[in-house]
Amino acid sequence: MNTPAISVIYFLIASLLGALGQYLYKSGAETSTGGLGSYVSNPRILSGVVCYIAVMVLFVAAFKKGGSLTVLYPVYASTFVWAALLAMLVYGTPIKPVNIAGMALLIFGMYLMGK
Repeated sequence: MNTPAISVIYFLIASLLGALGQYLYKSGAETSTGGLGSYVSNPRILSGVVCYIAVMVLFVAAFKKGGSLTVLYPVYASTFVWAALLAMLVYGTPIKPVNIAGMALLIFGMYLMGK
């Protein structure tokens, strides 16, 4: 069964939203006071939750279009690449050559899984 391009696009968007959600969780945690109420009422954490709801909606839409698990979930693994890039841009976290090698392997693995 072939996976439609739109399903792959949905999963790519989902991976970007997943990385954004992770950033929002982290930045929200940094600004919260540590109590349950501060987590539930924190706008950044709530925005992260919205990102993850959107991810799930995109997953369902992609599968509805006929997407294959073995093709799509490796695409979602690009979330790790997006998160590393966000960390570099927002927090100045360095991306070392070994990290780049890992990202390249991840992308190559995604390619192989899609074959």
